[in-house]
Amino acid sequence: MKGLVIKNTGSWYTVKTDDGTVIESKIKGNFRLKGIRSTNPVAVGDYVQLITNQEGTAFISAIDDRRNYIIRKSPNLSKQSHILAANIDQALLVVTVNYPQTSTTFIDRFLAGAEAYRVPVVLAFNKCDILSEEELHYERMMMTLYGHIGYQCIKLSAATGEGIDRLLPLLVGKVTLLSGNSGVGKSTLINRLIPGASLRTAEISDAHNTGMHTTTFSEMLELPAGGDTVTEEGESRHPGYLIDTPGIKGFGTFDIEPEELTSYFKEIFEFSKDCKFSNCTHTHEPGCAVRKAVEEHYISESRYQSYLSMLDDKEENKYREAF
Repeated sequence: MKGLVIKNTGSWYTVKTDDGTVIESKIKGNFRLKGIRSTNPVAVGDYVQLITNQEGTAFISAIDDRRNYIIRKSPNLSKQSHILAANIDQALLVVTVNYPQTSTTFIDRFLAGAEAYRVPVVLAFNKCDILSEEELHYERMMMTLYGHIGYQCIKLSAATGEGIDRLLPLLVGKVTLLSGNSGVGKSTLINRLIPGASLRTAEISDAHNTGMHTTTFSEMLELPAGGDTVTEEGESRHPGYLIDTPGIKGFGTFDIEPEELTSYFKEIFEFSKDCKFSNCTHTHEPGCAVRKAVEEHYISESRYQSYLSMLDDKEENKYREAF
């Protein structure tokens, strides 16, 4: 029997079979012996093979080949990875310029990780309704920066509904991973997009301007059906799915080699073609077109610093805070 993993609570996986039946499943014991260096060898979005039992539950006996996935360094085990989701069409990264502040380092690490696995990213700048004029100006600068690089940016307020009409068409018919720091409003956004989801939300911690964790497991949620679920050719398509994931404090990248990193920063990759040396690391070499572009402001200083911080990841522990 084949099914789609729609929820992962750590020890149990909720699987929706091809006929629509939902079965609680566990991993067969020998799964962890196959060299999968991950804290969660099965992820939401995986298509799996099931062996049912008399208790009405099932064992997951195999995983189908993944089209793609988003992965990060395990927050607790440096030698292992943590798969956020598999077989996704895009990622929606929810960021806030304040309450709490999302750092450009976090954004850039997420974007590079998504580029590594060929996952498109849309940036949703949330909480525009509570920002000061100065913060709104900074938000516009951020949206200009990432928009110029080639990432679609949407300004919205999950609390008031502003901008939702621009976001919804991007989600229809697609499987979208929803991610971001704790407290940026992912649960509020889901409640806005999927009436009846009733996800728990929490206030921001005033003392540290940081988010409180409200989502503790990953789950795939179906968007409500609308008129856009029928294509111009008259074919029906699924209304779309959001994969809700726990808020993450840091995004430690996993299995990205230094020589690959340039290609995961779109604008750095473009300028790197003009470097004097083909193996230029853009740190000290003569004739480096990337460093020249940073000096001339064609590449932003914040993006270049994010690139340098990822080059240092081999000795890095600073992005491995617990969930």
